[in-house]
Amino acid sequence: MSTPAGFDELIHPATRLSVVALLAATEWADFAFVRDSLSLSDSALSKQLHTLEEAGYLELRKEGGGRKRRTRVRLTDRGRAAFEGHVAALRAIVDGGGGPAAPAPADRPLPTKAAR
Repeated sequence: MSTPAGFDELIHPATRLSVVALLAATEWADFAFVRDSLSLSDSALSKQLHTLEEAGYLELRKEGGGRKRRTRVRLTDRGRAAFEGHVAALRAIVDGGGGPAAPAPADRPLPTKAAR
């Protein structure tokens, strides 16, 4: 099976996918909100944000100074497009390689006793 178009190896690891999915739902998010929402340490989140920023998928903005300093983060247009493409590629994999979608479990007939 070939990898569907749009599958993004950079976004795919679970932690990065979680970060990008969280950011896709908002314009800007505080570092602490992302950290707490995903139950990550500061260093683990910083590492993932740095990787995504280097790829051009995120923008980081440091605001304030001293004890009031905070970091805000957002997806760039490039990051949002990569996430949407990756989600579409995952859907194609789940749906069987992009062919007709399998019916949802609720739409499938229940097996008869003879078929069990």
